[in-house]
This record gives sequence, structure tokens and C-alpha cells, in this order.
Amino acid sequence: MRFDRRGVALLATLSVLACGPTDGRPAHADDPPAVAGYRPGAAGIGDPDFPEDGNGGYDVSHYDLAVDYTPKTKQLEGRTTIQAAATQNLSSFNLDLAGYDVRQVTVDNAAARFRRAGDELTVTPSRPLANRSRFTVKVVYGGRPRAAQDAANLGTYGFIPTADGAFVASEPNGSKTWFPNNDHPADKATFNFTITVPAGLTAVSNGELQGRPTTTGGKTTYRWRELHPMATYLATATMGKFDLRQGRTPGGIPEFAAVDPRFKSSLGKLYQLSGEVTDYWSKVFGPYPFSSTGGVIDDYMAGYALENQTKPLYGGFEPDATIIAHELAHQWFGDSLTIRRWKDLWLNEGFATYAEWLWQEHKGTKTAEAIFKGLHARPADDPMWAYPPGRAKPSDLFNSSVYTRGAMTLQALRDAIGDDTFFRLLRTWTAEHRYGHVTTEEFIDLAERLSGKDLRPLFDAWLFQPRRPA
Repeated sequence: MRFDRRGVALLATLSVLACGPTDGRPAHADDPPAVAGYRPGAAGIGDPDFPEDGNGGYDVSHYDLAVDYTPKTKQLEGRTTIQAAATQNLSSFNLDLAGYDVRQVTVDNAAARFRRAGDELTVTPSRPLANRSRFTVKVVYGGRPRAAQDAANLGTYGFIPTADGAFVASEPNGSKTWFPNNDHPADKATFNFTITVPAGLTAVSNGELQGRPTTTGGKTTYRWRELHPMATYLATATMGKFDLRQGRTPGGIPEFAAVDPRFKSSLGKLYQLSGEVTDYWSKVFGPYPFSSTGGVIDDYMAGYALENQTKPLYGGFEPDATIIAHELAHQWFGDSLTIRRWKDLWLNEGFATYAEWLWQEHKGTKTAEAIFKGLHARPADDPMWAYPPGRAKPSDLFNSSVYTRGAMTLQALRDAIGDDTFFRLLRTWTAEHRYGHVTTEEFIDLAERLSGKDLRPLFDAWLFQPRRPA
């Protein structure tokens, strides 16, 4: 995630859609009798700072999303198929979904009971699910999507209808605004997308396009596939009129760039810079973790960019090289290596911000050390020093300290252990946790193991203390 440094205002014109209707047979009223040893899955995944995000009792392995969207009427018809495995004996389980009319739910092709409460869709299968058993859930739904709103963080995010399509950027918990899911980064999965839009529009999603789009009856269908595990907030289905460019980076990585016609003159720059940055980070951070790279510029003035996996999304502005460097660094730090809990967000944003400094160092414009010293010279009463970045707050998740002090932590670490060990640490970090989950403690442990030094005081001062480190 990166905010446009020119201060493009966040828009806050949409609201979260109210919960939809039930199937007329509330699950709590006439479910089958309880089975001994089986219990409902938790309505939250266990993140203490975001207790309502995600769900317990199961682990998703794959999403198959079919979305048909008509911008003129702002009507979305969806069918989501989820492959999952129970992590306990389940009598029922929850999915996250904001709004929509849920028309049908099946579990393993058998009709399931369901009910709605806020953003929770509670599903009771016809037969309870045994621990470790695999099951398939299908949800058919439709309605008018409305984006999520959180003025304390991003303003408007999720599925955002636009004049010609939709801008889809879901961090931290906006994926539920367009498909039912386990909406927390602790549960990653692979994805297939089948996106249908009026003919003449383009639908851009994660991963790679599967074959040529097909047009029939005035509608065009695009099929995308992301075979690498992905957090739900990184999934996108951005739609509209776009100018496209496809090819390969100089290093041979497939690349796809799309820009709204308003930014047509930026297409070549976005394509060139995205390829150059991807290739450079592949040398600094280790091999590129995915099968393609690129970027999308839409005309919705979000005022921020988001590191959607393989397709960073820039909302209403032409990104400069440092912002592109930031979002593409996230492909390693945040996308391939994903945090288990939001409190560790500095592992995403601090690393991506430090990548901006490394890019400037690479280009010879300014060293990371010089940037660090300039920031450290801020007075002791600067608000940044009062906000420890190692414990991101739910009410202010994207505080600038998570970015800036997070990056400063890495420069302080580089000074302490030397360049050779520092860059070996980054490459080891991305290799050992490729496609997995990470915590701050794991990073500290690895830094100490590779350096042979006691680094706890350094990390404590920079990440956890509400004052300026010496």
C-alpha cells in the first residue's frame, strides 16, 4: 500500500452495504440436531486486533470466482466456489460477505442452510464436517456492490463502482465487498477468475490471462488464474476501458500493463519502469516469486496504490519510479511473504518503504543512510517517535510511522550488521518463507542467527518504544 505523495484526496462517498436477507429458514431455528463432538467454527480467525476478520474452523485452498458485472446498472451477479479443509469437527462455519442477496449455498453439492448477521454468512451443511475432511462450498449471490468505508484508515476501498467499471483494491478487509471468503491474510489460497463485462470493456485480475477473451451476446468474458497462494485482500477484478501492453521484462518475466485512456501517455512509462524494477528487485531480494508482473492505472482517484499480486493498482495518478519500486517490492514483502496478524504490518510497509530508499541509492540520487539521517533529525516530540511501528493499531493501521520508522529500523539493522550480512538476510528471509506467513519474531530470530549478534535491544528501540531511538 502506498499513498500518492502529491496528496490526492481520499474519497469517502460510498458506504458498507447492509446485511442481506436470509433464506427464510434461519439456521439457528431449525438446524439438524447437534452432533456430539462437533461445534461451530469461530466467527473470527483469531486476530486480536481485528476480531471480526476472517473465520475459524477451516482453511481455504482455492477460490473459483465467477463475476458478471454491469456498470450501467451497477449490478453484480456472482458465483463463488471454495475448496477448503476443516481444522476441527464442524457443525457450521462462517464466510465473510458484505451485502448482496444470497440465493443458494451448497456444501459438497448438497443444499446447506444459511443465515446472515452483518457481514457474517453462517453456513450449516446437511451433514457435519469431520476434522481434516475436504469440502467444497458454492455460494450464488447478486446485488449492487458498495465499497467499504473506514475514514481512520483508507477511506473507501474494496469493490468500488466507477463510471465504466470498477476499481478493486481491498486492503485490509474489503474482499468481502465482492465475494464470500475467509477475509484475513492468515488464510491464503490460489484463485481462478471468470469475469464478464459488457463488450468493449476489459477485466484485469491477478496472475495470467487464460486464452483469448470470448464475446457473445454483447458481453466479453476474461479468464485469469493465479496459481501461487494469495491473501484475499490482494485479489482484484478491476474493470473498465484500458489501453494494454504485454510482453516480457528485459530479464524475461512476462509483463502486463493496463492504463485508463486518461493516462494513455503513461502506458510506456509504466511498462518500462515496472519491468526494470521487477528485474532489479529479483537481484536484490531473490528470484521473483510469481509468474508475471505489471501494473494498472485506473481513473478512480483513490489517492493510494495497492500491491495487488502481480498487478499493482494505482488509483487516479501516474506513479513515479519510487512508488512503483514500493509496490513491486511488496510482491516479495507482503504478497509472497504474508503477515499472520495485522500488528506486524511493518514487515510489509517498512520493507517496501526501505525499497524506495534502495531504489534511489541504486539510481545514485540519494543514499538510504542520508534519508535515514534526515528523518532521524526530526525533533524528539515529532509524532512519529510516539508511535511504535511494531504494533500497528487497528484504528490507525496505515500510520506513517509503520512505513517510515519501519524503514528506519532496517537501515539501523544494516548499519549494525553490515551490508554483506544485511542483503544476505533479505534474500534468506524471502527464500525461507516463500509463499508462506511471517512474524516479527521470526525476522528478529533470523537476523540474529545470520549476524551472530544480540539484536533485541535494536529492534526493541526501533519497533516497540514510544520515543526516538538514540
